[in-house]
Amino acid sequence: MVEGGPVKADKTEFTECWKISSKNPYIMKLAFAAGIGGLLFGYDTGVISGALLYIKEDFEEVDKSTFLQELIVSTCVAGAIIGAAVGGYANDRIGRRKTIMVADVLFFLGSIIMAIAPVPAVIIVGRVLVGLGVGMASMTAPLYISEASPAKIRGAMVSTNGLLITGGQFLSYLINLAFTRAPGTWRWMLGVAGLPALIQFLLMWSLPESPRWLYRENYVHEAKEILEKLYPEDEVDREIQALRESVESERAMEESIGKDNAFKNPVVRRGLYAGVTVQVAQQFVGINTVMYYSPTIVQFAGFASKSVALSLSLITAGLNAFGSIVSMLFVDRYGRKRLMIISMAGIIFFLIFLSVVFIEASSHARCPSKFGILAVVFLGLYIVSYSPGMGTVPWIVNSEIYPLKYRGVGGGIAAVANWVSNLIVSESYLTLTEHLGPGGTFFLFAGVSTLSLCLIIWFVPETKGLPFEEVEKMLAEGYRPCGGRKVKGEKVGKVTGDDNAA
Repeated sequence: MVEGGPVKADKTEFTECWKISSKNPYIMKLAFAAGIGGLLFGYDTGVISGALLYIKEDFEEVDKSTFLQELIVSTCVAGAIIGAAVGGYANDRIGRRKTIMVADVLFFLGSIIMAIAPVPAVIIVGRVLVGLGVGMASMTAPLYISEASPAKIRGAMVSTNGLLITGGQFLSYLINLAFTRAPGTWRWMLGVAGLPALIQFLLMWSLPESPRWLYRENYVHEAKEILEKLYPEDEVDREIQALRESVESERAMEESIGKDNAFKNPVVRRGLYAGVTVQVAQQFVGINTVMYYSPTIVQFAGFASKSVALSLSLITAGLNAFGSIVSMLFVDRYGRKRLMIISMAGIIFFLIFLSVVFIEASSHARCPSKFGILAVVFLGLYIVSYSPGMGTVPWIVNSEIYPLKYRGVGGGIAAVANWVSNLIVSESYLTLTEHLGPGGTFFLFAGVSTLSLCLIIWFVPETKGLPFEEVEKMLAEGYRPCGGRKVKGEKVGKVTGDDNAA
């Protein structure tokens, strides 16, 4: 597939993805090497939930303070906000590859500091460093993968990052369970993350920079060499031509609005409307608090044993990983927007059911009961609804919806919005459950999710199967909430090769 024209999507995209990647394993090598950042992202967001149970045992001050528990969880998110902002700038200044390597160094240092922490304050320092790495990796890894993937399979390839995020969460629960009886329980849980960070650093040392970033920085020869490894010989020149036209169009826009006026660029603005909307929505459905606090939630449901809580949380993490595989199967077939809408409908439905179940469970003894079992079942169904759509698609959308020059900054702004939303939810979750109860808290998430669904329908265009250049053209011309695209000479049109329906 070439970047120079629209791509017609059909039912064979996932087959095509594996066909292309098996013929050219270099594409998959780049995707999985960069995706280790997603693995670290997922591992860190998952591991703290189990580790917190044992940190409270070692430090009495943590056990007695809900605020300190929330601080240990949320300082990582605060670090991620800064990391995403710095990462967006670094992506455009020093490139995608070097940004990932800086994130690896931060991951490694933070993991070691947490593992040897003598007091809670040192754990918090380590969490901040890891958070910086998480923030940088969260928006850089999908961007790197996206720019190294042919348009027709771009969604499935970026979904590998989502699969590794959820795989990292699953691994974190598995490790949490494995170390429940080991001396220094939580230290092992938090310190293990240093190993994949080291592995990724070594892999990225041997891999190339994104060809699109290189071309934008006038390293045309180097960009062409990498594209020759990614595309068939007869398609490389067309890729270069498409890149040339894209860069020339951006420079023409700069001349008309000024180099430093990105927000006057309608393509950037409309990209941010969509990108920020989906990233904020991803957090306000409550998923990361579910993953952070899932052992606690399971205990709320009536399963008092820590080991049972961790075992059931392992199942929920496995369901999250399964949903990412579903996303890889369908995101290039049915489209980004449609998958998010279906996902949000399921999320709202099961959040309401969770709310009812927890309200009923609160009036019964805290032991495994029919209400506790129902809570775990609906928790699993909620995750299955979330993962294929809202779990992976927002990162796909943000890796492809901005102009080349502003792709790092645009993705960084949206990632900051994501992590700020994450911080708000994670910092307030335990407090909300204290005042509203788990049932009331889930009902609140359902209401916010309903509003988010409306915003997604209004602000987000469909980008499935479109080359980057076609996405830019669609944003420049404008689009309708129902997916229609304004085309010169027509009042309302449809994107070539795509039904574009919500």
